[in-house]
Amino acid sequence: MSKALLIIDVQTDILKVPGAVRPAVKERFDQVRGRIAGLVRQARERDVPVVFVQHDGGPGHRLETGTPGWEICGDLGRTPDDIVVRKTACDSFYGTDLQDVLSARRIDHLVVTGLMTQYCFDTTCRRAVSLGYDVTLVADAHTTADTDKFTVEQIVEHHNALLDGFDAGAATIRVKPASAVEMRPEA
Repeated sequence: MSKALLIIDVQTDILKVPGAVRPAVKERFDQVRGRIAGLVRQARERDVPVVFVQHDGGPGHRLETGTPGWEICGDLGRTPDDIVVRKTACDSFYGTDLQDVLSARRIDHLVVTGLMTQYCFDTTCRRAVSLGYDVTLVADAHTTADTDKFTVEQIVEHHNALLDGFDAGAATIRVKPASAVEMRPEA
């Protein structure tokens, strides 16, 4: 089994959503980026490919392509050798070359991190499994903003519980904290 670290939409203005953003949401975003940066370092030490997914928003969108808010967060340790897949939908596979990129490297296991939990993160995890990839969902390395009905904490807890064990055929999602994730190329 060959792994890749997949980092979804960790972009400068990803949390620039309508309404006030609680300090706890911003603090969690900082903590999540720190955990992702640690996984990036581990991946590099063990020659595990790092794949960044970058959302291309249209004119006026908070992630409008080419604007400062669209940029991948600089504290993640991205290098020119990293793979960047650009997307325009919640599903990181839809209309992109992500599956071709993974197939070319014989990747069959994704360690998934990123934003927004209930949108792009959830959709990509489910789609990956339906395409035959095993997924390690890093429980404390994804986040979102509050909604009118739920806090970020509730959303993340719900998705971690809901997706653990989600399967399609032989492929499965397993939820683990960053401290329990082993970034070995074959594992």
